[in-house]
Amino acid sequence: MQLTFIHWAVDPAVVAPFMPPGVRPDVFDGATYVALVPFSMERIGLFGAPAVPYFGTFLETNVRLYGVDEQGRRGVVFCSLEASRLLTVAVTRWTTGLNYLWARMQMERVGDRIEYVTHRRWPGPPGTASRVAVTIGGVIEPNPLEHFLTARWGLFLPDHSGRTRYWPNEHPAWPLHAATLELLDDQLIAAAGFPGLIDQPPISVLYSPGVGVRFGPRRRAVHTDVTNS
Repeated sequence: MQLTFIHWAVDPAVVAPFMPPGVRPDVFDGATYVALVPFSMERIGLFGAPAVPYFGTFLETNVRLYGVDEQGRRGVVFCSLEASRLLTVAVTRWTTGLNYLWARMQMERVGDRIEYVTHRRWPGPPGTASRVAVTIGGVIEPNPLEHFLTARWGLFLPDHSGRTRYWPNEHPAWPLHAATLELLDDQLIAAAGFPGLIDQPPISVLYSPGVGVRFGPRRRAVHTDVTNS
């Protein structure tokens, strides 16, 4: 797993309409955040099963927000999740209700430069694209804002009944590197409902070589054991 986190600060009122029932925008120093997160996922096993060859390794780019519920649980709210495996997209849309979308995707790393490219295929709008390139810097100890943005051990899932489920995940803290944004040509943020946001400079750009992650309740976990760079 190799992740790049790109964050923009916004007024909480901007993202409040995108929060599921019972969840409000999570705030740091009066602002909340919209994130573009491209990454590689390797050796995923669905619901605690062993890793699935081919289908368990794919690229993903998500647009996400940050929420907190009435019990004080902090988590991620996903606007969209592009992924490069059609079967993975179909199964995950059906089993979780998350807005997974099939896309043609590439990731290339040369030295300390990593580039991610995605073009949406289905369900649309087709052709919605993103291209991101960063240069990876040195290891950092996260400051309070960087910890707020990356230390998320759960996600919120609205269901068809109008309720919101909280799915915890288990992983160590992300090892973080400073990163410099070299290229950003993105339509995913606007397609998610935030037109014009990428015209502003991001407030934070970070890279992580990844850790092993377990998603969801233990009896219905989605697990990846990759910890390499």
